[in-house]
Amino acid sequence: MLIRFIQGAAFAFLLGASSAWAVTLHLHVNHVADGAPLILDSLRYPAKTGESFSVTRASYLLSGFALKQADGTWLEIEDSIAWMDAARRRSDAAFEDIPKGRYVALRFHLGLDARTNAAPAAGYASDHPLNPNVNGLHWSMLGGYIFLALEGNWTQGAGKPVGYAYHLARDANRCLVTLPGEFDLSGDATANITFDPTAVIRGSRPVSFSQQGSSTHSQEGDPIAAAMAANLPAAFALGSVTSHVPALSRATPIKPVDLPPNFTPYKFTMSDSFPLPALPRDNPLIVERVELGERLFNDPALSRDHTISCATCHPQAAAFADPQRFSTGVDGRKGSRQSMPLLNLAWKSSFFWDGRTPSLRAQALLPIEDHLEMDEKLENVVAKLQKTSAADFERAFGSPEVTAERIGLAIENYLLTLTSHDSRFDRAMRGQDKLSPQEQRGFELFMMEREPRMGSMGADCFHCHGGALFTDHQFRNNGLAISDADLGRAKVTGVSIDRGAFATPSLRNIALTAPYMHDGRFATLEAVLDHYSEGVERTDTLDPNLAKHPDGGLHLTAEEKAAVIAFLKALTDSRFEKAAVK
Repeated sequence: MLIRFIQGAAFAFLLGASSAWAVTLHLHVNHVADGAPLILDSLRYPAKTGESFSVTRASYLLSGFALKQADGTWLEIEDSIAWMDAARRRSDAAFEDIPKGRYVALRFHLGLDARTNAAPAAGYASDHPLNPNVNGLHWSMLGGYIFLALEGNWTQGAGKPVGYAYHLARDANRCLVTLPGEFDLSGDATANITFDPTAVIRGSRPVSFSQQGSSTHSQEGDPIAAAMAANLPAAFALGSVTSHVPALSRATPIKPVDLPPNFTPYKFTMSDSFPLPALPRDNPLIVERVELGERLFNDPALSRDHTISCATCHPQAAAFADPQRFSTGVDGRKGSRQSMPLLNLAWKSSFFWDGRTPSLRAQALLPIEDHLEMDEKLENVVAKLQKTSAADFERAFGSPEVTAERIGLAIENYLLTLTSHDSRFDRAMRGQDKLSPQEQRGFELFMMEREPRMGSMGADCFHCHGGALFTDHQFRNNGLAISDADLGRAKVTGVSIDRGAFATPSLRNIALTAPYMHDGRFATLEAVLDHYSEGVERTDTLDPNLAKHPDGGLHLTAEEKAAVIAFLKALTDSRFEKAAVK
């Protein structure tokens, strides 16, 4: 059964999707509360136990779709999986090649079957709903997926808001949802379904934040997870089933930009534990373009006075980060943010600390014209390179013309090849090395939740830095004081919940990339652990995974902090470690 997954509310139906005997069933989920559209990040929803709460994240996996036929039998839709996310406006999926007919019910599961849940997650296509880099719901080394991530804040009376993070997971908590209704599939149709995340909290088995706790990781015997699983089926409802005629349009194929007549494909290398990346189809990796991109990355001609290059602020010895707190641009000018490492960018979909650019090719060009960095005009760079590098551009693009677009494409090609996946930790996972007892203890703390009520006393790092990439690429307020001078992601989105939120960096090679945080305020890993242990500042946009902890942070012991730091140092890739020693 062919399944087509669609992100966002807008999508096109392809000509020829239907046949004489088969149709396409589109699924659209409306996120609601109290019969009205769900309003995110608003402490407006009353719990049955007297608290008020908000929803900042409702992200979940649906699987095992089936349609009930008039004779009572069920038509299973093979391999039917969808990922939905209220905050990301992910609300659509489509299931093709369904036999025409009338059906009387739709059923599906929230969560995955045991086999799929336990299977390795690294092999899914880059746009598949089970690709961890797509959904951010895989627990990686812990195994399995979070079926539903429900997060937000709660308060009681006039008390200050506290975060909650309810993660429903594990095979026993897979929930069956059955929605009776009339499904006329004589042609393509859309099933409009409502999902009320607040009903998971205030359903027939109401959850009390103050009495039961602000977090769950669905350990066996956890009453919060049991209540969520009991409430979930009634949180879904069938709204309507509408028939429609496919639009007369076809998907426009993506063509590579200016490929030369003769080129050499570049062999992209990554760990087999990494999720598959979404490499740009219009800018395929070829040796000639990668080599040009590397030369441009190291060429000071991109700056106004020929004094700095991209590599100046992103030296390989520092894992392509900057050992200075703020990079020095033309005429000694200083920026206000720390230069991010340029590794494993193939898995990112937005760039800079605030995510203001959607592609590497766009990101590569902005520093050239930034007054605090290279302070040069793109047309001047084009003119310089036309004189010195026309032959290189001809090898990479098939003609000697230099353009700003080609400069961006070449640098993007090169940056996509900068992968890091061979640390001592990776070798230990492959059985080629062994972590020390302290490093192993740090790894266990890193991957373990801190949930005292269930006897789990980890460091809770994996929520933001889990997975093989050691980042989920999301934007979070991590407990630093919010500065009006730099509001982070909110400057891009204009959304209040993004005040003080910055990109979650990867922790690979973290020992080489000091100083830390978006403004480089912490010079050592010890200072970083002290912040998460005792220095977290509670604000109204603090990420729920931190806001659920007591004031100040996790309150780690000295032994726990030392063990986590020992593990973090084991994430250093030997290639960059050797470069740092030189």
